[in-house]
Amino acid sequence: MADSNTPPAQGTASAAATSTQAAATYKAPKPNPAFRMMGIPVIPRKLPSRNWMIFLTVTTTISAAIIYDKREKKRATAQWAKAVSHLAKEPISNPNQMPRKLTIYLESPPGDGLRVAQDHYTEYVKPILAASGLDWEFVQGRKEGDIRAAVAERIRRTRQPETQAQTQDEIVQQIRKNNRTPEYHGMRGDIVIGRHTWKEYVRGLHEGWLGPLTPPPQPEPEVQKVEETQAPEGSEEEKKPEEQPEKKSERPPQPPPYNTTNDYPTSALPLLTPAEFSPAAPVMFPHILGFSNTWIRTRRFFNRRALADAVGREVAAVCLGTAREFREESDAADDVTRGEQQTALEHEERDWVKSVWREKKPEVEGDKESPTSGAPTPPPERIWASPIVSDPRVAMRMRRFEIRPEDEARARETVVPEEELEGWIKGSFRSLYRWAVSKPEPNPSWPDE
Repeated sequence: MADSNTPPAQGTASAAATSTQAAATYKAPKPNPAFRMMGIPVIPRKLPSRNWMIFLTVTTTISAAIIYDKREKKRATAQWAKAVSHLAKEPISNPNQMPRKLTIYLESPPGDGLRVAQDHYTEYVKPILAASGLDWEFVQGRKEGDIRAAVAERIRRTRQPETQAQTQDEIVQQIRKNNRTPEYHGMRGDIVIGRHTWKEYVRGLHEGWLGPLTPPPQPEPEVQKVEETQAPEGSEEEKKPEEQPEKKSERPPQPPPYNTTNDYPTSALPLLTPAEFSPAAPVMFPHILGFSNTWIRTRRFFNRRALADAVGREVAAVCLGTAREFREESDAADDVTRGEQQTALEHEERDWVKSVWREKKPEVEGDKESPTSGAPTPPPERIWASPIVSDPRVAMRMRRFEIRPEDEARARETVVPEEELEGWIKGSFRSLYRWAVSKPEPNPSWPDE
């Protein structure tokens, strides 16, 4: 029995001796001298904890999605910019000749300010226009009805150019005409950003061509008579009401519409109406507000490259100057045929705030306590909440920009250099590497030269 227990004891002793020798020969890894001098400890050779793994995975995924979408958005914008860049290199016959000029219609989206629309233009539209070398002008509106009034007023001035006071643009054109500066004769074009702006643009076209040249008569305010009472003798002098200075509005009032949609069939078209109007391009402007729409806004934020590609295609079509007639679309469910003027960007109306569809009460001008209180003014025309009504005589003259298939294929095949897409960090490392490996330029003051 004693002999049988001896071998295990010897085995245990030998194993202990082996582990002691291994422990004596083991040496801890020495830290990198460079890291040690910078104060960086030894990097542990193990995976982070479960919480750290979750945090790093979520952070890395979100960062990668944002960086990828931003790079692809730049790529899409750069492709369409390069597709129209050859227009800026085309020679002109006269150095004083005016370039082709576009008109951009921009208005505050429902429930928000004008700055949002300006940022959308700067991010998606402006890079392509700048690459094309064309000239453009702005028509901006801050509230509903401004674009409608501006479009209609421009058309009325073309119908009677000599009966009204000249604007600043007309004065400049007159000076150029006196100096014999050659004007651009050809297709111009309008860029209309957003469904709300497109509605007012179409309404302004109909008002300008089918409406009268003089404003409609305004209802006069009702004057209420006040009974005069004799003051008793010996009473104090009547106190004169203090005159308050009139407050001047910062911006001129919006002119009322000269006609309504019900007046279209009975209105006569002017004799000098052109056979084709200046082509237009409705450009997407998705804009949604509200806490309940956070997931929709997040999805659109991570997919801005698709919006950049869609907007770039429309703007490139305007720059290249290829247009067609507005087509008619038939709805199989309702068995109704509508034109493209009515269905363009119609999906954006689902994102508008509820206040757009709410009825507005008429405002009363004047003070309630004054004897001459004004009559209630009719509410302004609700263009955004109303469907688009088009007259066939105006609709047949409208044109829409559309890019040709060969131009789109050429833009898709354009290869954008990686240096135009990379950010500041990667670009800095690239510049530093090139500086390190490049051969210095010879300097005559050096003794070896």
